[in-house]
Amino acid sequence: MTTIQSIRATEVIVPSRPGSLNSEQVLDKDTEFAKKFMTGESWTSFADQPKWIIEIKLKNGLTGIGETYRSASADLLYDAMKTFTGRDILKLNWRRLPISDQRIYEAFESAILDLVGKILNVPVYQLLGGGYRDRIDCMGWTGRRTPEDAAQKAFEAMQKGHKVFKFKCSDEDPVRLWTDEIRKKCGEGIKILLDPNQRWNDVKTTMNLMEGVDKGIMLGLEDPILHADIEGFKYLKKELGMPLYRHISLPYTQDIREMIAFVRADAADGYNFNGSAYNCLLLAEIAHLEGKSCWRGSEVDLGISETMGLHIAAASINCTIPSDIFGELVRTDDLIVEGIKFEHGAALVPQGHGLGITLDEAAIEIHKTNQILETQL
Repeated sequence: MTTIQSIRATEVIVPSRPGSLNSEQVLDKDTEFAKKFMTGESWTSFADQPKWIIEIKLKNGLTGIGETYRSASADLLYDAMKTFTGRDILKLNWRRLPISDQRIYEAFESAILDLVGKILNVPVYQLLGGGYRDRIDCMGWTGRRTPEDAAQKAFEAMQKGHKVFKFKCSDEDPVRLWTDEIRKKCGEGIKILLDPNQRWNDVKTTMNLMEGVDKGIMLGLEDPILHADIEGFKYLKKELGMPLYRHISLPYTQDIREMIAFVRADAADGYNFNGSAYNCLLLAEIAHLEGKSCWRGSEVDLGISETMGLHIAAASINCTIPSDIFGELVRTDDLIVEGIKFEHGAALVPQGHGLGITLDEAAIEIHKTNQILETQL
């Protein structure tokens, strides 16, 4: 009865909300970065890349749901669907599923744990070891902005109750002017996290860009320089007088072992983790042993992945920094019937069985492309 009877994958494209990514005047000329992260000049293509929604149905009639990362391979997805069809989900090793591609791994992990939670009548976070919290503080988020737009976006997030606002940025952005305008508009009401995605490249550039920045408004910096420059991270951590954070994103082929070098060097004040649930829990435990906190990262996700992220954050002992769960600020739809509920900038962890959410079939019909993959036992 717990054997996988069929799997269906539906490709969807859910556009971004107008004005939610970059200021119209700010175009990104870094073609190498745009290619790696699929952003385009205006970042609209970042959110508009296709995703796949998968539905795994058991012989007993239960269905579990999952969501891939952007632009996942249809061929690899179909191969994984064939691998799982006919398997008994209660005989799988949930910590090490037989999938190598990380851009589709979480979709299957999510759907399988959704099913197991429904069978055992528990939320997914209980399958991850149990919850430490029932609400997850979340950041506001946006791309590159003019100083005036930056202040307005931070103000809007503050009004929603967010305590932290995260900006993507490059070495062309006047981040000192951003913080000046945000201070004028928001006062002490919100902290700022700047995330250049390593695009400040080196220590000298970072120190120059941070000169005159209002440190009192800063939560810190995430990945200002190249990950390989561990000594640079250590130097900035000491000299800037603000926290320095390292992002480990497993779907971007980063190795989970990359964290060890940072732990040994004490090169970061905390971490941003995104990837599969059990791997993220492992990373969080390592950070906890180091005495550091973390948050749940994202990729401007839809409702299924963000809900899975809430369960992961709930089950991570040290996930106390506001997480990157903000799809409702960016996406026109989350494809779930009842969206994630926010109170004062915190997302409530669903308490139902499995993921605790229901796929919005009507929304799927609106946003699906002409690609559907199916396997049947």
